[in-house]
Amino acid sequence: MCKCMKTSFTFKVAHKSTQRQVNISVRKEQRGWWERLTKQERKPLFLAPDFDRWLDESDAEMEIREKEERRNRRKTFQHDEEGFISLKTGFLFTYNLVQFLGFSWIFVNMTIRLLTFGQDSFYDTFHTISGVMFFCQILAAVEVLNAAFGVVRTGVIPTLIQVLGRNVILFVIFGCLEEMQNKPVVFFVFYLWSAIEIFRYPFYMVGCFNTEWKILTWLRYSLWIPLYPLGVIAEAAAVIQSIPIFDETNLFSIPLPKAIGASVSFSYILHVYLALMFLGLFINFRHLYKQRQRRFRTKKRKAH
Repeated sequence: MCKCMKTSFTFKVAHKSTQRQVNISVRKEQRGWWERLTKQERKPLFLAPDFDRWLDESDAEMEIREKEERRNRRKTFQHDEEGFISLKTGFLFTYNLVQFLGFSWIFVNMTIRLLTFGQDSFYDTFHTISGVMFFCQILAAVEVLNAAFGVVRTGVIPTLIQVLGRNVILFVIFGCLEEMQNKPVVFFVFYLWSAIEIFRYPFYMVGCFNTEWKILTWLRYSLWIPLYPLGVIAEAAAVIQSIPIFDETNLFSIPLPKAIGASVSFSYILHVYLALMFLGLFINFRHLYKQRQRRFRTKKRKAH
């Protein structure tokens, strides 16, 4: 630190040597305009100003104002960005909390009824649970929008496959066919869905605040390995059981021209849908497996 002239201005000096020159930077500790940098009033003969970088007092003040304006704009942008992040965090936390509460109610309710009534609880699952399940699955469409608009970092296709596949089973197979609503397959489909979600949504809730519970992380990335294929098998069983009913009722049949005098049964579409279900199982299984590998490989690297 040096003192200049007879003033109270102090400054810090830093220098950098190159092959051609020595660059000396003098930074003031207090803002103010200096008449000169040398102690003597007369400039030494060996000093020459660099007019390409020369600033007079008005230019210097203008530059200072511009720097302050840039700094203020940067602070304003950071503040707005932090506000957006906090808003997004609050939205995601609230969404995951609502879904967790909904699927927890379904899982606990079905478990209590199973322990109380045994196999008799299989036959009225739809009438006691469907209202909350409808709500949760309609709300799940938000996950597709979040992925599509980049609110969360996940693939749109796997999310769309899962949400759309469940809604076909819930609204088309179970919701439109009263004959299906009393079948035991409804219990297994709902129970497997909720068993997966009661661990997935709390994992996302904790992740909103950049924290992690090791047990919850392991459950989120491991339980799907047996539960997800079992869920798809239960859904496939529901589709297979519904095909004769669609043939008998002609519900959702596609009418053909009168010259042909027939219609295409919706069951044909369900046969195609069965093949697509297992294709979707392969796509989602591979996606989830890659997520699991990436997650635990990263944790191993951090441990080493």
